[in-house]
Amino acid sequence: MKYPLDGITVIDLSHALAGPFCTTMLADYGAQVIKVEPPTGDIARGWGSQIAGGETAYFVSLHRNKRGVVLDLKTAEGKEVFFKLLEKADVVIENYRVGALKRMGLDYEAARKRNPGIIYCSISGFGQDGPYRDRAALDLILQAESGMISVTGEAGGRGVRCGVSIADLTAGNLLALGVMMALFDREVTGVGRWVHTSLLESIIFMLDFQATRYLVAGEVAGQAGNDHPTSVPTGVFPASDGLFNIAASSARVFHRCCDALGKPEWKTKAEWDTQQKRSKVRADINAAISEITKHKPTAHWVEVMEAAGVPCGPINTIDKVFADPQVQHVGIAQELISEKLGKLNLLGSAINMVGTSKKLRRATQDLGHDSEEVLASVGYTKEQLADLRAKGVI
Repeated sequence: MKYPLDGITVIDLSHALAGPFCTTMLADYGAQVIKVEPPTGDIARGWGSQIAGGETAYFVSLHRNKRGVVLDLKTAEGKEVFFKLLEKADVVIENYRVGALKRMGLDYEAARKRNPGIIYCSISGFGQDGPYRDRAALDLILQAESGMISVTGEAGGRGVRCGVSIADLTAGNLLALGVMMALFDREVTGVGRWVHTSLLESIIFMLDFQATRYLVAGEVAGQAGNDHPTSVPTGVFPASDGLFNIAASSARVFHRCCDALGKPEWKTKAEWDTQQKRSKVRADINAAISEITKHKPTAHWVEVMEAAGVPCGPINTIDKVFADPQVQHVGIAQELISEKLGKLNLLGSAINMVGTSKKLRRATQDLGHDSEEVLASVGYTKEQLADLRAKGVI
């Protein structure tokens, strides 16, 4: 099977989540990703739910389709091994603290001297320069400082963290896009470049229209809970067996919603006849809808609303998500066989390309599993490998 990134070699110096999430996307579509870990291993090897063999679900999912190398970059020999790998690579990904790799002599300036075509990619917490460049950064900290927590949660509440590490994941996504643009540019110019983003920039970017409300109109958004900040009625409503969503996001869909609820007279109610007016009386509209929806089950309302052309759906727990027939049809959950762990069910890619399989190919391996194979591919002999291993370099 031919993959879009066949022939692209990526050296992954990153750890935790943001950088590895980027390289997972590249690996899934054919890039040869060489994950470099220190002798103590990536800190994320111990994160998340424990599974058989001492591994964690988090780590085995995040590092599929990659080859693993142990390399002590604090030693002169380890640095030289890195540069030998770099000479035949296309991309380097790192998310070290700002300045750490420069102090080690492994930054972009050093890398491009050995390989002018290298695309060197960095993720930092707050940016590569500026007053916060040296601050330690974790996803939660950036969710708070970026304003994301201030617009998440119930109205009038204290703010709530997003249920996933959205700053890390977004930074990884954006860096993968940056890699693609830089690879395309290199086809024209023949030279690489330094590509970087930060958790701060990435999560502010994800504020999207909430940020634009302030930048353009001076509005400081707050929390709106499950209601849409500006579209009414869009939110969570009670059924007789739980909760479900309705999204009547335009005048036309609102009219359809009124008909589906058996309340056609609402369409011409003076206080509700524009989106701006409905925004001012959101609580009244939600209460009126709830009085109707609470008497019948979710399945009834999903069927009725869908038939009327009103977006509507249940609020699923994660087990129900993966039992859903559409989720099963798109195949985002995939089975992968590990020699060590047996059958694994993992989250696959969300990108589909006609003519390209997105089937997972290679399970995450033990620490340093591929060190000798990878280093032999750039010219190290058995004797040299044995010497590096004896010194603790690999």
